[in-house]
Amino acid sequence: MRAAFHHTHEFGGFRMRYGHALPYGASHVPGGVNFSIFSSHATSCTLVLFRKGDPQPYAEIPFPPECKIGDVYAMIVYDLDYEELEYGFRMDGPTDPKLGHLFDQGKILLDPFAREIAGRDVWLSPPAKEEIYPHRARMPYEDYDWGHDRPINLPVQDLVIYEMHVRGFTRHPSSGVRHPGTYEGMIEKIPYLQSIGVNCVELMPVFEFNEYENKLVNPLTGELLCNYWGYSTVGFFAPKGGYAATGHHGTQVSEFKNLVKSLHAAGISVILDVVFNHTAEGDLRGPTISFRGIDNQTYYMLNPDGSYANYTGCGNTLNCNHPVVRSFVLECLHYWVSEFHIDGFRFDLASVLGRDRNGHPLSNPPLLEALALDPILAGCDLIAEAWDAGGLYQVGNFPAYGRWMEWNGHYRDAARRFLRGDSGVVGEVVQGILGSPNLYAPSGRKPTASVNFITCHDGFTLRDLYSYNDKHNLANGEGNRDGANDNFTWNCGAEGVTEDPSVNAMRAKLQRNAMALLFLSQGVPMLSMGDELGRSQNGNNNAYCHDAEWNWLDWNPPESGGGSGEALRRFVSLMADFRRRHCQLHRSEYFSGMNTRDSGYPDISWHGVRVGVPDWGSESRSLAFLIAGDRSSSGSEGDFIYAAFNMWHEPLVFLLPVLPSGMRWRRVVDTAQSSPDDFFESGSEELLPDQSQVLLSGRSVVVLIGNLAGRLG
Repeated sequence: MRAAFHHTHEFGGFRMRYGHALPYGASHVPGGVNFSIFSSHATSCTLVLFRKGDPQPYAEIPFPPECKIGDVYAMIVYDLDYEELEYGFRMDGPTDPKLGHLFDQGKILLDPFAREIAGRDVWLSPPAKEEIYPHRARMPYEDYDWGHDRPINLPVQDLVIYEMHVRGFTRHPSSGVRHPGTYEGMIEKIPYLQSIGVNCVELMPVFEFNEYENKLVNPLTGELLCNYWGYSTVGFFAPKGGYAATGHHGTQVSEFKNLVKSLHAAGISVILDVVFNHTAEGDLRGPTISFRGIDNQTYYMLNPDGSYANYTGCGNTLNCNHPVVRSFVLECLHYWVSEFHIDGFRFDLASVLGRDRNGHPLSNPPLLEALALDPILAGCDLIAEAWDAGGLYQVGNFPAYGRWMEWNGHYRDAARRFLRGDSGVVGEVVQGILGSPNLYAPSGRKPTASVNFITCHDGFTLRDLYSYNDKHNLANGEGNRDGANDNFTWNCGAEGVTEDPSVNAMRAKLQRNAMALLFLSQGVPMLSMGDELGRSQNGNNNAYCHDAEWNWLDWNPPESGGGSGEALRRFVSLMADFRRRHCQLHRSEYFSGMNTRDSGYPDISWHGVRVGVPDWGSESRSLAFLIAGDRSSSGSEGDFIYAAFNMWHEPLVFLLPVLPSGMRWRRVVDTAQSSPDDFFESGSEELLPDQSQVLLSGRSVVVLIGNLAGRLG
């Protein structure tokens, strides 16, 4: 018999032997399971074994003193049926809150490396009362057949990102899918994503979380609110069981893999929104689930009195630049890339990842450097939300190591102000259209460092941006105090839903303006789920706690009411296609302002109502630019692209640049027109009767292409 099968210890009828320190967590070995867990301050550790679903454990096995390697408890237990196994740990050690030690051997703790977690298998299924171990670690099946699937690594400059909530995407009855609100439901809607030009989905948190953790009540209805968004992680290695149609069977791992594989087959890459800045344990009033009971002093940033430092607004802050925690983050991401073929990650409140254990920003954060230079993550897109709740705002200054992209909050704010007609922001918008070289070029970063967005999950939807002047968050149970106050919105003359046709027409036009600006800007465009259909949250700009029909994507929105519905979806789809066909709109390098395309024209030139005379002054509300085509190309690369923006409330006439001989201006976009005249499809662009000028209605955008007479785009 091989030595690996020789047990060295017995306890309660279980055969055991010395274990392997790595990998952490529970892993298969010949004839048994290896359990490994770190704690630098625990004095002992006990393995707790359950049969699936049983309220009480059937065995508790102390780790023998010899089964400790440094600060790692490691033990092999033989003859376990892993398919029926749930496990946890008890840790004993000092209890001294002022020193940050909170050991309690009475609590059963979740393995931080658990690959599957039971307890929240069915969405909003009420947790059993008085559970001694509510979140239970499991070992998933490891027989998934990926075929030839691999991460698809699309060129960054070609990405069109769609930020989305897995449940909210198909939960609405109008979705028509067989398993609404699940990974399987999302698979059925992949053709829709393709139809609107999306080639990358950014999934809001899919790591296991507890939707029942919110104890607030909706004062308008009396309903208990929930943790709908999921930015409060329970288990970092486990996909959310409640998002699986088969979660009650414990097959969420394979179901999520099916989703990734199906998206890849459709040419769509997958980015996960990950939350490494805090955990679901919260402050001292929160539950002890895992890290707090395993080694609180190591895993969390603590104040001198032992209380939790809170740079996240969520009660605690992970101590990410401690070597052990840094290693945990890296191993987690390695797992999702290697085992789930994930293409990239968006890091929530990423500035936290650059703070030391005392909360001070580091000039050379070890974790950010490690992520940027890690060999397994080398093909991944890394996106930072480059701010945190502690006031650290690093957009344009995030420690990037030549790798990181950023959610560009400067772009969002300047675009919103410009689109509603504010003065004094044209210069900022010009920078955004160029890919924000003012922010990224000084550090050698490219336009693709900028993830451009006008809306995201956090804040108003695009429709609500032009339907409300103020947030309406009373339903959140926090007295309308939550959510941002500075939103740069405009209700177009009526707060909320109205039957005024002129107000609704204006709202629809402003939504088209926003989409045109987004797709005409260099950098990486990001859409927020449902904006292309005019989704509304009734003016709620912090809908994190509502699992309700109004917060799901309505697949059949009304055309009236300023939502635009199918008409807006068509416009977005055509804008995405226009961008895809014109490589001039998604470059990997900045424009130079020089003749680089053998066209006789600068690669980009700026104009106002007069050719070559841009007005970026404090009172300007208009701009125009010309992107030169490659005259050697017979395809879309040969098109000259002219875009004019009039955010003034009255019409303006823009004089047009003279095209090379033989070329003619044709209209592609006019947001002042209703569908289908707002966008002329490829091959049917409208020849301008007057080639010297174009009239822009108040608050509208026009896009023209210039190409040879007789050749349509």
